[in-house]
Amino acid sequence: MLAAFTFNTAESLPIGLLDRISGSLGVSLSAVGLLVTGYGLTVAVASVPLAHAVRAVPRRHVLTGLLAALVVSSLAAALATSYTPLLLARLLTALAQALFWAVMGPVAVGLFRPEVRGRVVGALSVAGSLALVLGVPAGTWLGRRSDWQVPVAVLAVLGLLCLVTIATLLPTSRPEEERAAYGSEPDVRRFATVLAAGALSSTGAFTGFTYVVEFLGEVSGFPPDTVATLFVAFGVACLAGVSVTGLFLDRFPRATLVTAVAAQTAGMLGLYAAGAHPLAAVLFLVLMGGAVGPVFMTTQNAMLRCAPGRTDIALAANSGAYNVGIASGAALGGLILPLAGVRGTFLAGGLLTAGGCAVLLAERLLPRGRRAAPRRPYGPRAAG
Repeated sequence: MLAAFTFNTAESLPIGLLDRISGSLGVSLSAVGLLVTGYGLTVAVASVPLAHAVRAVPRRHVLTGLLAALVVSSLAAALATSYTPLLLARLLTALAQALFWAVMGPVAVGLFRPEVRGRVVGALSVAGSLALVLGVPAGTWLGRRSDWQVPVAVLAVLGLLCLVTIATLLPTSRPEEERAAYGSEPDVRRFATVLAAGALSSTGAFTGFTYVVEFLGEVSGFPPDTVATLFVAFGVACLAGVSVTGLFLDRFPRATLVTAVAAQTAGMLGLYAAGAHPLAAVLFLVLMGGAVGPVFMTTQNAMLRCAPGRTDIALAANSGAYNVGIASGAALGGLILPLAGVRGTFLAGGLLTAGGCAVLLAERLLPRGRRAAPRRPYGPRAAG
């Protein structure tokens, strides 16, 4: 959980320190923005190849190496005095995070019995969401009262704590022997459906959310100070959403996914339709916030169930698709903005998310195909 919190904080921390980093290194704000964009694209591209490359390496060794990369890259970023070393350090962190999300899930849930694995996924998602609610705001506050390098160095300390803990306490085993190495209900069609729905939902979310500041100011008429407060409300709603959804993942794995995607659809289309009214804008923004986190969490949980092969590869594919959606959504919103205005970005985003919901519902209506038999981890042969 601490490692998830640290990685997610590292990913988004530059957003709150754009001007400080820009002034310190003498580069433009758009160049500093590439530190976030390039990070997401690296995760999207590298997730599956890296997961495949280390598929035979014991998970304790992999996680220890990833956390060592986090520590080294964070220290390198904190010591960077020019743009290029900082960019390279960020890309190293991104490579580590790309593999971390693929490996972390099977390792964590494999330590528990299958009946409570949804709660484990929920706990990890709460930690990841805390990065937006606590980690990035705290890092921004610290960076603005000292230097931007200080919160980056703090991330190295947190990463070192995780490294020592995992290297010392996590059991060592062959990846294929772990209890969550393979999907509990392997289903190729379900895997493809969840992957498509997740990609559509993330694309839709970031088609609108990338420009939410402009929306809240231009359409809803909120002053800048109030917009900052609404961002906090959005983050709190995201944290509440993953906390509540985590309680139901084990009992209703399919329903929680459909509900999360449907809620995101309602939030985005509600902002488009009624966002000019301040109260309605707040309500639909909170609804959207309460759904964005659970969408990714429920798709991750579905991958642990329906993965047609190894779960780490399935989780890597899901993470990659989600990050492709982030980049595609931001780009699509940028194309729509001059043509249809900022309200048009939320209409397009809501329709894309509705498409994700339709994909999930259509899969439920189709006749069930043949499922592959669940693969059991290799272990000692039974006596006799």
